[in-house]
Amino acid sequence: QVQLVESGGGLVQPGGSLRLSCAASGSIFSIAAMGWYRRAPGKQRELVTTITSGGSSNYADSVKGRFTISRDNAKNTVYLQMNSLKPEDTAVYYCNADVSIRSGAGYYKYWGQGTQVTVSS
Repeated sequence: QVQLVESGGGLVQPGGSLRLSCAASGSIFSIAAMGWYRRAPGKQRELVTTITSGGSSNYADSVKGRFTISRDNAKNTVYLQMNSLKPEDTAVYYCNADVSIRSGAGYYKYWGQGTQVTVSS
């Protein structure tokens, strides 16, 4: 089994910053892409950002220049640094990871349980 556990969410004022972490653990042979999605109240889940094992990343237009994704492959952990937060960034943030549990096996996408981010004055 593979578990992803997020941390770092909370309440922050507009213009503030938060850093989310997501640690993968369990029967992990290798991890390919990792990423962050979010679901705002009344809206569908949307992609925020992803990062490959080699460090290449992409971002949703709405967060470019404000959010930065990074990862520590030795710790199987992905981070999301969120700066200049806006009320419209309020959402539950979910991490995911494409994980292979043994040599020669395919990759399966695992999800964390989500962490609430609220941007409000």
